[in-house]
Amino acid sequence: MKIELVLNENKFEYDLYHLIQAFYPEAEITIRYCVSDEDAERPGRDSVSDEDAEGPGRDCVSGEHAELPEAAVPSDGQVPSGEADLMFVVGYGEQTVSLRVAGRDDSAETTEELVLKNPADRAETKNQLKRLVYSSLVQRCGHTLSWGDLSGIRPVKLVTAMLDSGMALDDALHEMQARYCVSDEKANLALQVACREQTLLSAFDYRSGYSLYIDIPFCPSICLYCTFGSHPIRQWETAVEPYLEALGRELEYLSGRMKGVRLDTIYIGGGTPTSILPEQMDALLNRIEKLFPVHSAREFTVEAGRPDTVSLEMLQVLRAHSVTRISVNPQTMNQKTLDLIGRRHTVGETVKAFQMARTLGFEHINMDMIVGLPGEGRTEVTYTLRQIEALDPDDFTVHSLALKRAARLNLFRDTWRPVSFENSAAIMGEIAEGAARMKMQPYYLYRQKNMAGNFENVGYAKEGRACLYNILIMEEKQTIAGAGCGAATKLVLPDGSKAGRTENVKSLREYLDRTQEMIERKEQLFCKGESL
Repeated sequence: MKIELVLNENKFEYDLYHLIQAFYPEAEITIRYCVSDEDAERPGRDSVSDEDAEGPGRDCVSGEHAELPEAAVPSDGQVPSGEADLMFVVGYGEQTVSLRVAGRDDSAETTEELVLKNPADRAETKNQLKRLVYSSLVQRCGHTLSWGDLSGIRPVKLVTAMLDSGMALDDALHEMQARYCVSDEKANLALQVACREQTLLSAFDYRSGYSLYIDIPFCPSICLYCTFGSHPIRQWETAVEPYLEALGRELEYLSGRMKGVRLDTIYIGGGTPTSILPEQMDALLNRIEKLFPVHSAREFTVEAGRPDTVSLEMLQVLRAHSVTRISVNPQTMNQKTLDLIGRRHTVGETVKAFQMARTLGFEHINMDMIVGLPGEGRTEVTYTLRQIEALDPDDFTVHSLALKRAARLNLFRDTWRPVSFENSAAIMGEIAEGAARMKMQPYYLYRQKNMAGNFENVGYAKEGRACLYNILIMEEKQTIAGAGCGAATKLVLPDGSKAGRTENVKSLREYLDRTQEMIERKEQLFCKGESL
């Protein structure tokens, strides 16, 4: 199916594009502009979604801004006819916004006009427009979305802002339902997570501290759904030592720059950090402990996400240092699916890695699973859930599969069907029940574009086992100092305002050649923060 979104101004196209995509996940959507200025900006540069799209370290699938599709920009001011099966035409006026929806074979063309409450209020204008488009999509498709018209990834941030403003719990719940068309179930989930986050963060002065993220961009193999900047370890073996040396230089800079600031959490992600040799991991951890006050940090996570990288020697190295939390991530406990998506490990290796970590004394082990993997329906997900319950991890994250353009799994879309809206709802409900049986509560939540069933990722944890780093980065509560390939550094000022961000290059070769530039980017960001 081909859909065109046509606008006379490049306003809110990011939000509208993803709202339409949520109802038509398999459609080819093109954005066109009917303007007289031939130098009009490219799509996707003007608007930012409800909560800007940034995912946490790596207990999750990435949440970067997706590029909107390229489109020709007509200069004659006329609506292009194109070959679309369905067309959404948005016209911005001084006091109004019009919406025309027409299908190629559908004589029931609709046209609506929206009188803006306050044209100068950009946020309110966007919300009014999205409700209008959402209502039109609901009428045309015959179903609603559980998250309503929200197209951003941080719904909990909206609830938190309401509570921080003094709004009562019931009023915040009603506001999510009325303002964003969110279902009762999801509004309650967002409220529950927001309250849980507030409780966890109230235990320390997070604004005066910072978190350290370190990226190890190597994996045994690249999973078909992966969009991270991972490099197959066998092909890049000779680059590991040069990478660790370059990473060390960046860490030395950060240790000096952040001297005197309290370090709250450390997160080593990737990639799969445990892809490197145990002696290389030992050297890295020794360097980190030499440079940073690791022993006073509240939390130190190392992802051992691929069970085929978890050896006794590697676990002994992690245990000998200050690591307090590890992730052993099955994603699925169905061997057929593991083979299909390129995980290249067995279900038995997952169980063995988890049990070995427990035997060595790790008291905080995370496990992840993904809903929406090819060939998996409710039966397969239920089986994975039961196997995870039997292992009894300390915290548990469920991801709804998010397919982005870079994911190789997109190449196989003709051989499998995404999980349906209805099936996803039943699955997510069953997973919540399983988490409750494991005595876990939801403690953080985020969403992504192109997500199976338009649902969410949720982190569940037992009492005292929530991952603080996940909350801090997702809700942008404190500065995150990032080092390594693709790592982002985000500067949050003591008053809670964001001073900006800078990202390292994702290419390993580029990073090795431009490490000093990555350091200089961070220095510019920190200097900017000091001047504010």
